[in-house]
Amino acid sequence: MFVDEVTVRLRAGAGGAGVASFLRRKGQPRGKPQGGTGGSGGDVVLVADEAVATLLDLKRRPHRTAASGTHGSGDLQHGRRGDDLEIPVPVGTVVRDAAGIVLADLAAPGQRVTVARGGRGGAGNAALMSRAHAAPDFAEQGEYGEEVELTLELKLLADAALIGFPNAGKSTLISRVSAARPKVADYPFTTLEPNLGVVEVDGRQFVLADIPGLIEGAAEGKGLGHEFLRHAERARALVILLDPSPLQTADVVTQHTVLTAELEDHDATLAARPRVVAISKADLAEAEPASEALGAAGIEAMAISAATGTGLESLMHAVADAVEQAEREAPDRPGFLLHRPAPPGFDIHREGGRWVITGRRAERAVGLDDLTKPQAADLAARRLARAGVDDALRAAGARPGDEVQIGDIVFEFHEDEGSDEAE
Repeated sequence: MFVDEVTVRLRAGAGGAGVASFLRRKGQPRGKPQGGTGGSGGDVVLVADEAVATLLDLKRRPHRTAASGTHGSGDLQHGRRGDDLEIPVPVGTVVRDAAGIVLADLAAPGQRVTVARGGRGGAGNAALMSRAHAAPDFAEQGEYGEEVELTLELKLLADAALIGFPNAGKSTLISRVSAARPKVADYPFTTLEPNLGVVEVDGRQFVLADIPGLIEGAAEGKGLGHEFLRHAERARALVILLDPSPLQTADVVTQHTVLTAELEDHDATLAARPRVVAISKADLAEAEPASEALGAAGIEAMAISAATGTGLESLMHAVADAVEQAEREAPDRPGFLLHRPAPPGFDIHREGGRWVITGRRAERAVGLDDLTKPQAADLAARRLARAGVDDALRAAGARPGDEVQIGDIVFEFHEDEGSDEAE
């Protein structure tokens, strides 16, 4: 089963919690802090893999989670980092976020993009020692990993694409000039998924894609237009295949007009690529009048027959020439990864009668295992002040006594003279 688009929900691993532990010796019930730090969670990484041809596996299992880090323990034993979750995807996969922004175009084998980062492991009390807290009896919680919803879209990588109406003979042609063996039958829309074949002609090789048949209005979504046309987007050159047989309701000149218009409507740069026009089924009596009609319209076309082999070698030479022309005029684009600026540390908004603060930096400041302990509350307050949360709350209009929420923690905003800290 060929799957070329899928929506997935991926979650990175959570960080392990730090631990509060002390060196215990005879006569010294609480010695130096010895609590280890938790391991960070694993990332989720998409990797372009030549061995993968479809997004079927992700369609079957669209929810994936990377491994979490393990917790720290006593005697300065730190937790192990969670393993990254590497998900192989076909070469040519485009990655979009929930807003439709393209994050990556994995157009080359081995390209990889980290789409969700694991949560940081919580610091143990040994790592929290400072002049203010010489023997902290608390530790940090681990952070949750990022969770993302992505749409993955496969666009086949081919040197040339066969474009034509349903039942124009594209599948038969590719089966004659390559080792591809698509389904062939005498009714429209036999091909419901693209097929790739490697063509070799006099030492030159190129990859030919059989794009399922288009109908008028394909660029606006009629039939399976968008699903089919996107597989032609990466092709360097196009082969317009026209069918002169009575089975087609449109003559070859009309077919050419409709197909070129659909390409233009879908992507103007695609329509401008080098192309070769061919009349299929040259063994039919209708082929010669069709060729004359195209000539009268100023359209140069080659006559071929996949059934008898007539003109196939000449056509493949012409396609190879068009591919080489395209390579000279527009070198390969290796794909890209979008590097976004780091998000702000926190955001403040009002919900009902409460100030709600969201953001990794603010959540990290209060991510301690027991905020009822005075030392832990003091550290959280100083972290929030250093992060600028106090100033931002004042600027937003917060008053002493107002409720403030960060994650699941709710506290009152206070301004202490001389310290100006949120407690």
